[in-house]
Amino acid sequence: MEDQAVSCYRHPDRETGIRCTRCERPICPECMVSASVGFQCPECVGQAHRMTPQPRTVAGGRVSHDPFLITKLLIGINLAVFLWVQAAGDKVVTDLGLYAQCGTDFTGHQVCIGVANGEWYRVLTSAFLHQQLYHIGFNMLSLWWIGAPLERLLGRTRYLALYLVSALGGSALVLLVAPNTLTLGASGAIFGLFGATAVFMRRMRYDMRPILVLLALNIVFSFTWANVSWQGHMGGLAAGTLTAVGLAYAPAHRRALVQWGTCAAVLVLSLVLTGVAVAQVTS
Repeated sequence: MEDQAVSCYRHPDRETGIRCTRCERPICPECMVSASVGFQCPECVGQAHRMTPQPRTVAGGRVSHDPFLITKLLIGINLAVFLWVQAAGDKVVTDLGLYAQCGTDFTGHQVCIGVANGEWYRVLTSAFLHQQLYHIGFNMLSLWWIGAPLERLLGRTRYLALYLVSALGGSALVLLVAPNTLTLGASGAIFGLFGATAVFMRRMRYDMRPILVLLALNIVFSFTWANVSWQGHMGGLAAGTLTAVGLAYAPAHRRALVQWGTCAAVLVLSLVLTGVAVAQVTS
């Protein structure tokens, strides 16, 4: 026996003989959503979707359709800034690069420039600056090889937080040890990803020898090659490793709190060290 035609509950001006298989409310063709058996209304479909557990990454992040989106965006931003530097010249580097200096002018008054002049944005903008093709080429290849798998492991937001905190950690150590040297590049953030990769490989009991050998070679490179900021590398490595420990070993019942608390703690520590460095330069 067929249902008598009634009005769609969402569109009263439309008659229909179809009902939702879950709530039995009448629905018109526009409101019908195909189900395994019959059709369902939009409300029932939405409720079922909310009740279905969403897939999560190892670190508790959401699984995305494009697990490498943030890595692609970071590479794109770095490449765009590189092209800007090539087009506009060294002024972009001096305006956005990392340094902090103070001195006296001909009148005997103190004059400060860079981060020492309150330009704190440099601690982050410097991490997206590159001048030489080999510099950005090596860094972006490393970011893709190390960052893309790590983004899939962490999820977008945790991965982005790790990257930015690592960059700030690298900038903090640069300002503490070599504030007068103009420093730029994504290496500090990438070293943070190296450290995080080692932490998660340890957490998941993978063979750590490949990442440890790669990390050791990069550390040796940092201290032996000329014009390489070992301070930025080691600062980023320390910040990334500390952050990753919180991300990887957070207890399940308080995972988000511990993870974001760790990110915030390392961020605050980096900013405090930056403040100490600026105070030393300006004193």
